[in-house]
Amino acid sequence: MAVLLGVDTGGTYTDAVLMQDEERVLARAKAFTTRHDLAVGVGRTVRAVLQEARVDPADVGMASLSTTLATNALVEGQGGRVALILIGFRERDLETQGLADALGGDPVCVLAGGHKHDGSEAVPLDEADLLAFLEKHKSDVSGFAVAGQFATRNPAHEVRAMELVRDVARLPVSASHQLSAKLGGPKRALTAVLNARLIGMIDALIGRAEAELRTIGIRAPMMVVRGDGALMSSAQARARPIETILSGPAASIVGARWLTGADHALVSDIGGTTTDVAVLRGGRPVIDPDGARVGPHRTMVEAVAMRTTGLGGDSEVHFVTEGLRGGVTLGPRRVLPVSLLAQEAPEAVLPVLELQMRNTTPGEHDGRFVRAVPGVQADGLAARDADLLARIGERVHGLGAVLRTRMEHGALKRLVGRGLVQVAGLTPSDASHVLGGLSVWDAEAARLACALFGRRRTGAGERLAETAEQVAEMVVDRLTYQTSVALLEAALAEDGLDEALATHSLMQRGLSGAKGLVRVSTGLDVSVVGLGASARAYYPAVGARLGCDMQLPEDGGVANAIGAVVGRVTVRRTGTVTSPSEGLFRVHLLSGPEDFAASEPALARLETVLAEDARASALAAGASDVELHVARDIRTAQAEAREVFVEAVLVAEATGRPGIAL
Repeated sequence: MAVLLGVDTGGTYTDAVLMQDEERVLARAKAFTTRHDLAVGVGRTVRAVLQEARVDPADVGMASLSTTLATNALVEGQGGRVALILIGFRERDLETQGLADALGGDPVCVLAGGHKHDGSEAVPLDEADLLAFLEKHKSDVSGFAVAGQFATRNPAHEVRAMELVRDVARLPVSASHQLSAKLGGPKRALTAVLNARLIGMIDALIGRAEAELRTIGIRAPMMVVRGDGALMSSAQARARPIETILSGPAASIVGARWLTGADHALVSDIGGTTTDVAVLRGGRPVIDPDGARVGPHRTMVEAVAMRTTGLGGDSEVHFVTEGLRGGVTLGPRRVLPVSLLAQEAPEAVLPVLELQMRNTTPGEHDGRFVRAVPGVQADGLAARDADLLARIGERVHGLGAVLRTRMEHGALKRLVGRGLVQVAGLTPSDASHVLGGLSVWDAEAARLACALFGRRRTGAGERLAETAEQVAEMVVDRLTYQTSVALLEAALAEDGLDEALATHSLMQRGLSGAKGLVRVSTGLDVSVVGLGASARAYYPAVGARLGCDMQLPEDGGVANAIGAVVGRVTVRRTGTVTSPSEGLFRVHLLSGPEDFAASEPALARLETVLAEDARASALAAGASDVELHVARDIRTAQAEAREVFVEAVLVAEATGRPGIAL
């Protein structure tokens, strides 16, 4: 019997499952995600699942990890400080594809160099300016990203820049040509920046997780789920962490298919930080042809066509001040639920909540707390940020007792972005504790947080709500509404319609069943598979609102971990043949362009290189019984009554199941 271990590190929980030969679940377990050191939560849940199944750790033949760490980091604006080296671009290209916003003030160097569309050198690389830039920033960044003009047609300048970064700075470097074979320089640069930002974070997670598994006694190789649902080796994930964005959601799609057998459905996975919606078509997840989008960023990473929304059980509840009636809205930022913090530190939370309830006037920060995250590097902080972090120290504080000036709100935001502190506040998880849907944390703290939130004054000067239960119902109703909108937007986009129709008054009128002279009926005409630990608490109301079949599988709370087990190793390599002039066919390889006098030899050469690379990478990832498939997309044009070769794009795909250590 082959025993397979799947682990998923989510924003709130870390899940683990043990499966027998991909056929049945032997045991499942959950533990809190330990954000200061994710491996601690991994170790706890793995030990729990091994104990439940009574399995010897040495009998585990494969371990596989899916994680929302990269996704959540990009949604929440976290990650290391990096420097971007742009070769052959212009300063104004930084404003394209949101590149400047993604850099967020991190250093950038725009150098002379780059190549032309045909792969020939446009301008020599300015190594002098590059060396000066490296000397200036080698001590104040965690890594470098390199992107050259037409580097996918000839990566020579990117390769040289990588060599200099390693020689001078001795820091990790991400090159755009290693992450995508597509054109579109600014978008490739963005992908390289995000990859560089995630390297330290993902490397630490994988390294610590592997060490923890070894401590437990598991010697099997560890796999990591990619954003398209396929598996990669842990070494590959460390080199290209950007490919793990949407890893957790992609694993959930694979798990949803295994759990339900659904061929055509929307899959909605609610976690602590995000809600992820994807489409199953023909039993396979739909892949995004434009690259994965996470939060505001559109990358060149091949991933499941996933809509990630900052909406989850731990989404921050905001007070809506517009209008006379007031109201609430959720996300996109995740905060620590007050009920969870009170469970961990009751002496620091409950007395503050009770004191705030006795105050006659509501405070701006009532029901909100802050604490530092231990074990996170705090180097390079501005003076104000460092002072605030020192004031927080090692204790839990009411937020109002820590923030002394308006200027410190920005400092707090930056500390949260660096992962150095956590803010606790009212969340849907707290609301569910008040209404009885959840009972795992401190329900009294949740009730007090809801009551404090209800004391806020609307535009009409009245209290938002009279009771904690009324606030809790408003929060859960809002989660139902925002989840419904996310599902409708995904369905409308799949149907080729305007996503804005999801919030149109006629759409919402039809969903609510409002009566009038005009009859309007709207809803989803496809099943929804609801996944996540809290799906059973929230999603029946979503299904009722949308008038659709809502499938809530029994093991839907650990679908990500199941998907991490049942996925396959898949490696794709893409290459291009162009025709710069009549009778000349240029193959664009990582080693540089190669020219041929006829198209077929050029295509055969590229196919051989891609196939060998894909197969070797699949084997390196631990795949066995590798199957290889190569697809050719040859583009031609009519010129003077004859067909002319324009370009060919070849994709080699190598797939296989991970090898099992017996």
